[in-house]
Amino acid sequence: MPNFLPDLPEARIVEAVSRMPGNELRSGKFDSAESSAALVANAFGWFLERPAALPPLPGVPAGAVEAVDLAVEMRFPWSGGRHPWLDVGIVTHTTLVGVAARRYEPFRPAKQTGFADVYDRPVWGPNMARYTALALELIAGTADFRVLDAAQLVKHAYGIRTRAQKRALGAVLVYLYAEPEQWASGKPVDRALQARHRDEIARFGKTVAGDDVVFVPLSWGDLLWHWDRVPALRAHVAALRARFGDLG
Repeated sequence: MPNFLPDLPEARIVEAVSRMPGNELRSGKFDSAESSAALVANAFGWFLERPAALPPLPGVPAGAVEAVDLAVEMRFPWSGGRHPWLDVGIVTHTTLVGVAARRYEPFRPAKQTGFADVYDRPVWGPNMARYTALALELIAGTADFRVLDAAQLVKHAYGIRTRAQKRALGAVLVYLYAEPEQWASGKPVDRALQARHRDEIARFGKTVAGDDVVFVPLSWGDLLWHWDRVPALRAHVAALRARFGDLG
């Protein structure tokens, strides 16, 4: 079993993380010094059995938290095929919040995800027109996102909207990202890539603003700063910083 921080429901976290495609536990990726999944599991796993202790995420119009879960599948309005998985799902009385967490991924030379024809269906509604217009630009190759995986974020938004609509809840997509100064090896992270990442996050937010799914970018640094202001969370924040180091 992975070496989790103290005071975490380890069995429940392992069960949740094992649900996600690519099973990072079995592959050994979870134990990597650069693992985003390990950071998320340790950070939010603390709240699985005490959801009311999770403060509202900065910038998220939601309210008191009622439930927290890891590795949540947000299914599209059809059966079969692949459906998006969010790293964290948070439910309040009014809102469904899906958290897509990234750490080093944007700064690696990875392939961007794309869209299959299956997404071109009139099921998203007029209040998702901005996301859909962006999806069409991504398909056409006219949307210039080189660092931010904009296609994956659109898919996340579609999945969150589908589940939120079924529950008559508002919908929020939180993009939780890190800005580490260096890789685990000690090599500096490309500052130009980080600057472009910030620019692309801002452009994505402006592009989809006004649609049903509210997009909220949030850095790990800001999140931990807010958590550290809560006395009951200070020990947890200190343990996260000691284990995972530089998050920006």
